[in-house]
Amino acid sequence: MASPISDYALIGDGRTAAMVAVNGSIDFLCLPSFDSDACFAAMLGDQANGCWQIAPTGYVTAVERRYRGDTLILETDHTTEGGRVRVTDFMPWHDGEPTVVRIVEGLSGRVEMGSLLRPRFDYGRVPPWMRPFDGGLCADAGPHQLVLHAPCQTEVENGGAHATFSVKTGKKLVFALSYAPSFADLPKKPDAARLLRQTDKAWRDWIDRFDVPRRWGAPLKRSLLTLKALIDRRTGGLVAAPTMGLPEVPGGSMNWDYRYCWLRDATFTLTALLNAGFGEEAVRWRDWILRAIAGDPADMRIMYRIDGGRRLAEYEATWLSGHDGARPVLVGNAASNQTQLDVYGELIDSFHVGERAGVERTSRDIAVEIALIEYLEGAWDKPGADIWESRDDPGCYTYSQAMAWVGINHFVESNVMRAAAPDGLIGRMRGLRAHIHQTVCERGFSTSRGHFVQRYDGEALDASLLLLPLVGFLPADDPRIVSTIAAVERELMEGGLVRRKAARGDGHDEGAFLACSCWLADCMAMQGRREEAANMLDRVIGLSNDVGLLSEEFHVPTRRLIGNMPQALTHLGVVNSALFLSRPVVQRGAA
Repeated sequence: MASPISDYALIGDGRTAAMVAVNGSIDFLCLPSFDSDACFAAMLGDQANGCWQIAPTGYVTAVERRYRGDTLILETDHTTEGGRVRVTDFMPWHDGEPTVVRIVEGLSGRVEMGSLLRPRFDYGRVPPWMRPFDGGLCADAGPHQLVLHAPCQTEVENGGAHATFSVKTGKKLVFALSYAPSFADLPKKPDAARLLRQTDKAWRDWIDRFDVPRRWGAPLKRSLLTLKALIDRRTGGLVAAPTMGLPEVPGGSMNWDYRYCWLRDATFTLTALLNAGFGEEAVRWRDWILRAIAGDPADMRIMYRIDGGRRLAEYEATWLSGHDGARPVLVGNAASNQTQLDVYGELIDSFHVGERAGVERTSRDIAVEIALIEYLEGAWDKPGADIWESRDDPGCYTYSQAMAWVGINHFVESNVMRAAAPDGLIGRMRGLRAHIHQTVCERGFSTSRGHFVQRYDGEALDASLLLLPLVGFLPADDPRIVSTIAAVERELMEGGLVRRKAARGDGHDEGAFLACSCWLADCMAMQGRREEAANMLDRVIGLSNDVGLLSEEFHVPTRRLIGNMPQALTHLGVVNSALFLSRPVVQRGAA
């Protein structure tokens, strides 16, 4: 059985990432990329589905862990009756093959240790052929190859590679697991000491560019480092999470694959990176978007693979028992085929957020914006899926329609776009802008409920409505917005946090959605309720696990993090809210 979601820490190299449990087991790892097949999948089942554990063989009395300063180098200290030992885990930031390095160091006394390497390719299903060589072993299956370099004898038995060894004070032993295609030469033994120094410097040099505010400095830096780890350094794309199949409902069926790039995250990401001073990453994300959406807005997807590919066929990994029994475990994501109107407005919003922050417009993004606007002109009132990708009947969702207005408003008000637009387009968009705003205010607002509602002519409340003032659709002091924020606080709060939708009350409710709590903090700040906003942000940050990571949701009844982990949108919310409360920032929405 896998460890609780909050027990996991993240290590990564800007190409992929591994999830390391408190017990010293790497239980999830996809190689060579974030969205490649997993070779360790115990996080979604048990050790038979693939893991690599290095830990004391005897009783452990205490475990302490931390990241080494402002890096993604993880240090885990195990205390036993015989002594203390530290395991330092990292993935080298280098141009060589993806590698996991694990350094075992004796801190005091003498500790008996064990290493169990159990690769299982194809998401925990396919055992490799393992063969020892002098100084390690090789494991290959189909196109994949893992090579372990170990400082001690490793025995292959019962489908795994086992080693036992002892560590005394001052002694260091280095294990390294590298990936290469099965037809390639065996990767050479890495220079662990050099790679550790290089990786430490890479992380620190990057975060040192950040002008840290006095309040929330440490969690802000950890959120930014986490986001950096989720950005593919080759393509510039940001994955929503490095994991898949982790339940949004304990033991339930909402177990989605999040190892892809969502266009909806565009403006949240651009805003966070630009306000934190990371303009290069912001521009590379913008450029990734332009490549991904290609040339036809009508055929645009809401999410893509890390390389911009659009084939995300969804299927069930039936051989996995699921995290804590939550099934089905889904690979791929069928929501990629949904039409979500808000994404068009999000993209246009991101272009203008960048422009206000000094990012130079290019001929390509100008042409793309015109194409998006021309598409919105004919599609703005067509039914689609909601922001939460529910697989119900399509409808006209209030937030989606409002984002169409945001995109058109940016276009009309932009000097750049007025100069580039075809004859007559600006005039038509001025009229359409007014018509959309009026329609949203009439059909997206319930006079009987006294607040905006999830979809046209409906009654349900939805936390996405908190974004209406944040994107500039209406000011935060407009009575309709005031009443909507109040309704969210009255009807969607649980344990001081915000749910996406009202609880069903049948015992199968998902957790509170942590990004929504950050959106409420932003709304409070816009209403002048800055102390309440800061308290809300403190509440979210306080849910972080011991190494500062946050998942998608928090399940209030059981007091635990749930959903995919760590979640980019949650950490983006923390960054944007903390910076908004700390200093003047570039904001999304209307200028």
